[in-house]
Amino acid sequence: MASSLPDTSKTTKLERYNSYLRRVNHTKLLAASSKLLFRVTLLVALLLIFFFTLNYPPLSDSPHHVLHHTNFLSSSFYSGGAAWEKQVRHSSTPRRPNGFSVLVTGAAGFVGTHCSLALKKRGDGVLGLDNFNSYYDPTLKRARQSLLSKHQIFIVEGDLNDGNLISKLFDVVPFTHILHLAAQAGVRYAMKNPQSYVNSNIAGFINLLEIAKSANPQPSIVWASSSSVYGLNTQNPFSESHRTDQPASLYAATKKAGEEIAHTYNHIYGLSITGLRFFTVYGPWGRPDMAYFFFTKDILQGKPINIYQTHDEKEVARDFTYIDDVVKGCLGALDTAEKSTGSGGKKKSPAQLRIYNLGNTSPVSVGKLVSILEGLLNVKAKKHVIKMPRNGDVPYTHANVSLAYHDFGYKPTTDLATGLRKFVKWYVGYFGIQSKVKKEIDSLDD
Repeated sequence: MASSLPDTSKTTKLERYNSYLRRVNHTKLLAASSKLLFRVTLLVALLLIFFFTLNYPPLSDSPHHVLHHTNFLSSSFYSGGAAWEKQVRHSSTPRRPNGFSVLVTGAAGFVGTHCSLALKKRGDGVLGLDNFNSYYDPTLKRARQSLLSKHQIFIVEGDLNDGNLISKLFDVVPFTHILHLAAQAGVRYAMKNPQSYVNSNIAGFINLLEIAKSANPQPSIVWASSSSVYGLNTQNPFSESHRTDQPASLYAATKKAGEEIAHTYNHIYGLSITGLRFFTVYGPWGRPDMAYFFFTKDILQGKPINIYQTHDEKEVARDFTYIDDVVKGCLGALDTAEKSTGSGGKKKSPAQLRIYNLGNTSPVSVGKLVSILEGLLNVKAKKHVIKMPRNGDVPYTHANVSLAYHDFGYKPTTDLATGLRKFVKWYVGYFGIQSKVKKEIDSLDD
């Protein structure tokens, strides 16, 4: 009797069903993996876009666009290192008894560089802060930074609006003083990029004051206002008691706003604050956007220069103030600044609040400025006399400095011809101009 064959139909069906489940699960696994990979890729892409935007924001159409962003790598992230903190402490430690520890904002700028060197020379501790923006060629700012570095002055690269960075600096150093010189400068540029003035001169100033009010101890603050606040004032010479409620430019308006903001923080939080109204500062390492600087450049290159006159055909004149005189004024203001009276963000008693003119007291016409440069450069300028455009410039400035003289002995001593000779000597040396210009300057120094 033949044996019966086993029934394999159930086994076959079971294997087919298991194979089907494996295919379904495999498909589901692939789909889940694809979704996960897509999400991870999207997240990485978004993070890359975020960091790229943070460090390289879109440029404006203007070739002089000013960057006011926070550089992630050079400020908050970089500030965590022990080597960085050591540099900060070393630079800001005074070397003389009862010396100051001064945070100088805008330290790679014209006035900031000279003041930092003067403070360091007398034994004060100096720490710089600068964002190295592109309002004018940053190469000059980097050269100033190199000069300061040779004198053991460290500049932290960062923006006033980076609250984390500023707070970190105050955590590391108990600053006795702030010399606040960082600002968006220039009267005419405000018509091209008005927001940069609000970002720096108002928002940046407020951010600095917010951190200073909560510091322990609170520092005394000396900051740069501007002669531009006098605006349409017609009284001469300009005195601190004259009205300043008619600004002629947005730059002037932001500086006037700064003076009112300073009053508020002094009144509420007990910060000791001194404002300095600078009058057309010039000299070696100066700003390329200033007339004396670009006149020198254009005259040497044989390019025509525009000399403004008022609409009633009067000469435009400025109270040109040499940098060394301004530095003496800044240090005088720091030396006579009283201590702030607040603690923990609360005012304990009335605090000092001051405002001073720092000028030369001797207005000189722009035409005379050009004549002096022609003599120093030994080149005849190609002059175009034109009417002053309505761009915020004022026709005349003249400083009354009697208040600064009374309070801290401010007395300018450098006339325009002497100051311009020193500037031109620096200019031909810095730009490597070997010509009859250098011989002319050398002969004047003999």
